[in-house]
Amino acid sequence: MKLHLLTKISAVLALVSFCFSCSTSSAPQLRAGTAAVDITPEVWPLPLIGNFSFRPSESAHDPLHVRAIALDDGQTQLAIAVVDSCYVQRDVLDDAKQRASERTGIPTSNMLVSATHTHSAPPAKARYGTRGDMTQDTSDNEEKYSEQLRAGIAEAISKAYETRVAAEVGSGRAELAEELSNRRWFKKEGTIPPDPFGGTTDTVQMNPGRTDLVKPAGPVDPEISVLSVRTAEGKPLALLANYSLHYVGGIPPGNLVSADYFGEFGRLIKEKLAAEGADPGFVGILSNGTSGDVNNIDFTGTRPKREPFEQIRIVAGKVANKSLEAYKSIEHRSDLTLAMAERILTLDRRKPTAEGYEQAKKVLTVADESTLPRRAKPYAERAIELYEGPDTVDVKLQAIRIGTLGIAAIPFETFTEIGLEIKAKSALKPAFTIELANGGEGYLPTPEQHELGGYETWLGTNRVEKQASVKITKTILELLNEISRAH
Repeated sequence: MKLHLLTKISAVLALVSFCFSCSTSSAPQLRAGTAAVDITPEVWPLPLIGNFSFRPSESAHDPLHVRAIALDDGQTQLAIAVVDSCYVQRDVLDDAKQRASERTGIPTSNMLVSATHTHSAPPAKARYGTRGDMTQDTSDNEEKYSEQLRAGIAEAISKAYETRVAAEVGSGRAELAEELSNRRWFKKEGTIPPDPFGGTTDTVQMNPGRTDLVKPAGPVDPEISVLSVRTAEGKPLALLANYSLHYVGGIPPGNLVSADYFGEFGRLIKEKLAAEGADPGFVGILSNGTSGDVNNIDFTGTRPKREPFEQIRIVAGKVANKSLEAYKSIEHRSDLTLAMAERILTLDRRKPTAEGYEQAKKVLTVADESTLPRRAKPYAERAIELYEGPDTVDVKLQAIRIGTLGIAAIPFETFTEIGLEIKAKSALKPAFTIELANGGEGYLPTPEQHELGGYETWLGTNRVEKQASVKITKTILELLNEISRAH
């Protein structure tokens, strides 16, 4: 009898053990949280970054935000945040990430933070003061805004992590080609003006006007990639879209702060998904794809005259509508796993020759700027800075896996053909690239585009070796391959 009872007890214990084993090895339950933190300046005046003349801004047309998503599969926690800024330097982002990591425990290497590339936001780091057309010293305000920005990034990531709930995710795509134009054009021989250094070897021109055109120098990428996050009950929680369009602009004189079409997209997609029962904490995010050579100007046609901010609303509306179409076709799952990898790549800085350095110093002494090539003095300053600066730069590259979706992160204004190559060769499908992520190191042309010349290849606009895109693409593909196997 005792033996029989012991046998029954053993059987029960074995069953409990078996069931516990089943529960611990079952598919993960994804959790997700979101946050949007207002980073509209609290102090004025501030310069706006993104132009060659720097004038103070006194007010905002619409708010700037940091928008964040935190994901957790029980083993890996990661965060993606997008900042309404032209670009954010790596040291600023590293500081903000460290603050967020101390509050959440997420490793800084599992945080992707990018800038949208609006051209109507203050600098992320104090740098101008009384430079250029500034009529008063704004250094103190710039320092205060930099701290506001860092704190806002850390707060957005932390709040997103703290608000995690059981969730399901999925990805989709749509296409919108009509708002994209490659802005680098071949032109008829002899019609391209000299570069800022007096050179006449450019064979393509950025924003070339509408005469003497031959053909675009590169492609566009019409794909809108969409990552959708919903609660376990199916309520939309976040939608992250990625579109390879530089920015839109069309902001009137007056130096108003604006999030450009990125901010308008966030507002519109939230409004549209409210009809789908969106969670109150829903956040819509538009990240910038590989758009270093693409803008919203059709050089072969005539753009209709627009009211201020009208073009922003039009483009944001089209991207939001297409993203909504993609959302409605997405299959969401709660059992997906996550992985993320980061690598530091050391690149050589481009530098002028010793002769070019001396020439740049002479340019700064010229009183009559009409005798110089256009923008000669700003580029002379950049050449001097590069010559006197370090010989190398460390750039931070990242790759994320969400199920089978791959996301790459590159800290440059990246040419579209680089993004297309990554999509084609990625071990993860689908895949897309977020540019100006984890830093802002200028333009990233391919070696072939370097040979064509043009604004994006000039020394000072491009600040790294001419083989940089080859090395970066190789590293990104290695990272995507690495995390594709990390199940």
